[in-house]
Amino acid sequence: MKVAIVEDELLAATYLKSLLEKQTFIPISEIVVLRSVQQSLAYFSENSVDLIFMDIHLGDGKSLEIFEQLTISAPIIFITAYDSYALKVFKQFTVDYILKPFAEEDLNRALKKFNSLVHQFELLSTLDSLAEMGNATDSLIKSRFLVTHGYKLKSIISNDIAYFEGSGKHLFLYTRDGNSYIYNDTIKDIIGKLDDKKFFKVNRKFVIHIDSIQEIIKHSSQKIEILLTPPPVSASPILVSKSQINDLKSWLNQ
Repeated sequence: MKVAIVEDELLAATYLKSLLEKQTFIPISEIVVLRSVQQSLAYFSENSVDLIFMDIHLGDGKSLEIFEQLTISAPIIFITAYDSYALKVFKQFTVDYILKPFAEEDLNRALKKFNSLVHQFELLSTLDSLAEMGNATDSLIKSRFLVTHGYKLKSIISNDIAYFEGSGKHLFLYTRDGNSYIYNDTIKDIIGKLDDKKFFKVNRKFVIHIDSIQEIIKHSSQKIEILLTPPPVSASPILVSKSQINDLKSWLNQ
C-alpha cells in the first residue's frame, strides 16, 4: 500500500511518517511526503496512492484546492487543528480525522476505521463532500478579533492586524497603528483561523500580514530575515524557519 502525507510542517510530517512506519494495521510499501498545494498537484497528476493523510492549511493555500484541479480516488484522513465546530464535517465526510497535536493511539484509531471502510469507499460521494467541507472550513476564517483593552472590549478587523507574536504562554496581536493586545489563542491554532492569502506563519513565534512586511533580507539560501512595520518590541531579528522558506516564496509569488 502506498501512502501520501500532505503536510507543510516538517516536524508534524516526520512524526506521522515515523508512526506509520511502525504501525501494524495496514501494510505500507511507500510513504510520500508532500509539503504544498503545488507539490501535491505535480505529484498526483502523475501518481496515485492508496491512502492520503492531509492537512487543510498549507503554506501556499488550502489543500482542498487540489481537488478543484485533479480527480483523486484515494480515501483521505485529515490531520487538522480545527476545533469542535468543524469536526462534525470531518466525521461526516471523510474516513476520519486526527486532531493536532495527535498521539500514536489517534493514528491507530484512524487506521482501524480505514480498514473497516475501505471496501465501502465511494469516490463520487467523497468528492461532493469535499466541496461542502471547503465551504464549511471557509466559514472558520475570522474577520474580527475581540481583545480586552483596559476595562473595555475592542473588536479588531483582520486588515488592521500587522502580525501575531507568541511570547511565553501569551499570544500578542499587533495592529498597524503600533498598539498591542493579548489575544486568547496560540500561534499553532491562530493560523487556521486566518486568511492564508494575507497571513503567513514565518516561524514558531510570528504570523505576519502581507502588508506588514517592510523589507525581506536574504542573508543566504537558508537564512532570510523579515523586517516588520511597526517593528516588534523585541530587538531580535525575525528569521524565517528553514522549512518555511520555499513556502514563503510561493506565498509571496501567488
